[in-house]
Amino acid sequence: MASQLIREWTGIQQFPPATQTKLHELLGKLKQENVSTLTILVMGKGGVGKSSTVNSIIGERAVAVSAFQSEGPRPVMVSRSRAGFTLNIIDTPGLVEGGYVNDQALDIIKRFLLNKTIDVLLYVDRLDAYRVDTLDRQVVKAITDSFGREIWRRGLVVLTHAQLSPPDGLSYEEFFTRRSEALLKIVRLGARIRKQDIQGSSIPVVLVENSGRCNKNESDEKILPDGTTWIPNLVKTITDAVSNGSKGILVDKKLIEGPNPNDRGKLLIPLILAFQYFFVVKRIQKCIMDDIAKEGKPLWG
Repeated sequence: MASQLIREWTGIQQFPPATQTKLHELLGKLKQENVSTLTILVMGKGGVGKSSTVNSIIGERAVAVSAFQSEGPRPVMVSRSRAGFTLNIIDTPGLVEGGYVNDQALDIIKRFLLNKTIDVLLYVDRLDAYRVDTLDRQVVKAITDSFGREIWRRGLVVLTHAQLSPPDGLSYEEFFTRRSEALLKIVRLGARIRKQDIQGSSIPVVLVENSGRCNKNESDEKILPDGTTWIPNLVKTITDAVSNGSKGILVDKKLIEGPNPNDRGKLLIPLILAFQYFFVVKRIQKCIMDDIAKEGKPLWG
């Protein structure tokens, strides 16, 4: 397989100067922590804005996006380098087909990731989706089964289509809170994360608006309805996840194929042998010795 082409990150120059300054500061912080490579895995259902989010972070049309074309069948890794820092973002096909989790797509993704380390997971969904269901839970469970619960320690929930007017007279903040809580509950259930496991380290939720209708501030930066400059905020949340003390997820052959059921049996062999020795062999030996002792005694006593 040919090595991944790493291009100069020229797209960062397309951002307004204020955004560029913030991004350089955040990436500089990672370099101070001896982090020179960052690999971000983007996953979720189809049509939620994964590819558009990749392009927004990179600052260029690195991945094809079309409203009239289905997603690519295979993952794509976009690599950009700047000032000794390498950013890898892996865009993936949607995990749902025909109302079910697409196991084939998931298998392709896992094999594409072989020998790569996932530093951050972006689980992407839409802010303007008004409900969650069992399919959302199944998607989260499929990701967890594939990469382990630990991946959520490096996980972010990203909600796209954030430039909206909430329904039913709700305030923007209230609608965002309700949508976030509903989705995070599904993530915790699907990932089998207990409340005590996430105290002090809950999964962050970040808002994104990839379309050209996104509002801007006086510095020409893209902002959300609450005034947040969302691109620096997303990158900051990503860098915080890298610095939270957890480890990246190395996707090796064992992780892809799962534990060998024979290995579990091998661990039990010493216990079985010990049980047989003390509770079977020793008892048989004792019976034999007792019989020999009886045979050795005169019958007339």
